[in-house]
Amino acid sequence: MDRTINKKRARGKLSRDMIETAAFEVIEREGLSGFSMRKLAQALGCEAMSIYHHYPSQAHLFEALVDRLVCDLQIPSPELPWRERARAVMHDFRAVGRAHPAFAPFVVTYRMNSPKCLKWLDGVIGMFEDGGFGRERAARLFRASGYYLMGAILDETAGYARGPSAATTIGEEQLRKDYPNVAAAGPYFAESEFEATFEMGLDMLLDEMEREVAGNGRAALSADAQKA
Repeated sequence: MDRTINKKRARGKLSRDMIETAAFEVIEREGLSGFSMRKLAQALGCEAMSIYHHYPSQAHLFEALVDRLVCDLQIPSPELPWRERARAVMHDFRAVGRAHPAFAPFVVTYRMNSPKCLKWLDGVIGMFEDGGFGRERAARLFRASGYYLMGAILDETAGYARGPSAATTIGEEQLRKDYPNVAAAGPYFAESEFEATFEMGLDMLLDEMEREVAGNGRAALSADAQKA
């Protein structure tokens, strides 16, 4: 990866696009804690000061990386069923985290108050208001959905996906003997089960939102209900 970046660097001037692309690669290789502007400069074949010409600090660079990811996210058309729109927004954001697992913890804990992020947030909150919940309820449901989504991303990129955290672990035989419930549930915690678990939780959230809207006498949110 670094050789390719260096070849591109040799053929032209350093650009923001080159810096950001290289930064993602260095972060995924070194992890957030191992990232530095010096290592990024080494990957680009330049001096660190050349990077600071484009980004005054690492904070500015990381903000640009988040903006770059968020700019690729789309707000689904209002013509689509609300449930389909909400599902698409959550799937797309989760995909960003899973595509950049080392950077994901920063993304999900970053307060998105840059202009580009605010534009996306404004669209997402507007989509929740389109659900017919009322302004306060829509805001709270947006936040509650974010809790679920961010927790899922962290677990899938920095939690069970990384294996055991404890320094002292036990063998499978002892696990089955002393902690049978954990042993029995274990297969469903595997990475291969992430998708099914996420979909189950997402459906539970959306189902409850549908019930709330129906209870208020407003139109249902699912495609099937809208066609009925």
